[in-house]
Amino acid sequence: QAFFCLLLCVPWGSSCPPSCQCTERAGAKAVLCSSRHLEEIPKDIPKDAVFLKLDANSITRIPSNAFRHLSHLEELDLSRNAIEKIDRAAFKGVAAGLRTLDLSSNRIRSIPKEALLALNAKLRLANNPWHCECALQEVLWEARLDPDSVQDITCHTAPREEYVGKPLLQVLDAGVNFCSVRQRTMDVAMFITMFGWFTMVIVYVICYVRHNREDTCKHVDYLKSLPSTQGHVE
Repeated sequence: QAFFCLLLCVPWGSSCPPSCQCTERAGAKAVLCSSRHLEEIPKDIPKDAVFLKLDANSITRIPSNAFRHLSHLEELDLSRNAIEKIDRAAFKGVAAGLRTLDLSSNRIRSIPKEALLALNAKLRLANNPWHCECALQEVLWEARLDPDSVQDITCHTAPREEYVGKPLLQVLDAGVNFCSVRQRTMDVAMFITMFGWFTMVIVYVICYVRHNREDTCKHVDYLKSLPSTQGHVE
């Protein structure tokens, strides 16, 4: 009876993943999974976790709804992993309560702005091989970035070679607008497409006119070759 009572009294939602350590920090549950050679986010993180450290692992992707069941989560550390891809709905379910999110020192080149702009958390994005583009610019202007790490958001690649190796904030402060560059590119592409269609229509009209002219000439020549009515009467 004591055994069954113990089973009933255990809070199943508070069980700790075998690769992690669960402890209390200021009366809140902290789940520590640092440096555990993890390649993906554990599935059995306690639902009442408030602090979650997954830093210094080998995680490569943050899938959709990865933390959706962690409604109490306030601090999430994913730094020093090998993250390359973050899905649009990666932080769905924790956006409202999350206070800090550390994605620094990963392999992130680009990120869907929808994944971050819905967050109220303070973001750390430094030391990633960023491709400077419109989406990253929008994140920089609209998201809550940690001011101490903004200068370390550097352009690893960019539309122009002169921006490579420079802090994104410095490039933007110089007056560069990656979103307007993208808009101009789209406008040029649309112009080229319209010009192509217009050229095709002109060529078709010219061919049509020439073809009709040739048919008309043939018809006239045929009529000329016929014996005249007057000659036939004589």
